[in-house]
Amino acid sequence: MSRFQDKVVVVTGAGRGIGFEIARRFAAEGAKVAVISRSAGSCEGAAEKINGEFPESAKAYALDVADFDSVQETGKQILADFGQVNVLVNNAGVTRDGLLMRMKDSDWDTVLDTNLKGAFNTVKAFQRSMMKAADPRIINLASVIGLMGNAGQANYAASKAGLIGFTKSLAKELAGRKVCCNAIAPGFITTDMTAELDEKTRESILANIPLKEFGATDDIANLALFLASKDASYITGQVIACDGGMTM
Repeated sequence: MSRFQDKVVVVTGAGRGIGFEIARRFAAEGAKVAVISRSAGSCEGAAEKINGEFPESAKAYALDVADFDSVQETGKQILADFGQVNVLVNNAGVTRDGLLMRMKDSDWDTVLDTNLKGAFNTVKAFQRSMMKAADPRIINLASVIGLMGNAGQANYAASKAGLIGFTKSLAKELAGRKVCCNAIAPGFITTDMTAELDEKTRESILANIPLKEFGATDDIANLALFLASKDASYITGQVIACDGGMTM
């Protein structure tokens, strides 16, 4: 039997990149997946691709995770559609880079609201259901930037560092109900965003990665599936960097 047969997995920011690969891999191992992204076209396209490989495994939900009321309503719909949620993967994230001196307060708010408050909103929507579910897991996608900081990304770094603190606090709150909560801190992963980097920037980044290469979305998906599996039932409150050695 597949590892996640009959399990229900919610993945935010699943329209492309890391989130899409995580959703696809859960479907490949038998899960039913709620595919969430802000754009209806994006999440519907992602769900269609997943269903093309693994029929009737994915359902799309267009949702801005920063909107508390919308998340609660969509959460009710997901529970009505699937009956339960076993795994929640908070992957939705945005950037609005710029030096703090020039950063608009709207750029700060947009990043914090999506990357940090978005995780709060989804946990609020599903935690009661998850406390009654089998093998419940919450996996938050942080970043090495939340561990290291980065010039021009004070808002992003703050949101991801906050997500790490949120994960550890949540792990303590929910441990009594056997809900394991962990964070993954990806390094530089090959996605649409990293594909836009110029050669000089790429070389500068690679110089600080001991393995001298960018990671793949598969690397993050492999770790997410491990943390969601029974093999990780004694791991909670941890931040695991998947970064080619950047933060060691």
